[in-house]
Amino acid sequence: MRWWDIEPVLELEHELFPEDAWSAGMFWSELAHARGPQATRHYVVAEIPPGSGAAAGGTGRLVGYAGLAAAGDLGDVQTIAAARDQWGTGLGARLLTELLRAATAFECAEVLLEVRVDNTRAQKLYERFGFEPIGFRRGYYQPGNVDALVMRLSDPAHSVLADGPVQGETHG
Repeated sequence: MRWWDIEPVLELEHELFPEDAWSAGMFWSELAHARGPQATRHYVVAEIPPGSGAAAGGTGRLVGYAGLAAAGDLGDVQTIAAARDQWGTGLGARLLTELLRAATAFECAEVLLEVRVDNTRAQKLYERFGFEPIGFRRGYYQPGNVDALVMRLSDPAHSVLADGPVQGETHG
């Protein structure tokens, strides 16, 4: 993800998470820590290439994004999202695979994430990769006051699905 991706990312963010969408400033802040030798973040976007499907004749369409923060030997999935018309295509798995590869490069021993308790589709994806529930954060998602399920993956380098090739278009 680069600065020029922020506007289309925000459009998708507001479509998918209308109550608790990140602001432009939050993405700018994350990207400020994603480059250089002291980088602690890894953000990627997925696009439909120009001239294919819904993007025919255009410049491509951003259909997903994901981000990871690393601190010491701990990784944290900050965000992951796929456009609704991409649900069921494997895009979420490809984005998560990329984040787990980044966690391995950052030498993270484990990766944590929070997921809405009512988002069972995402929970099933994370479970396929070996994430296990470890607790809850009450009222984590505001303003809706929705709880978050906290999940942990030990040893992301050996995740169940993260060893395969990433298919499709992503760039970081």
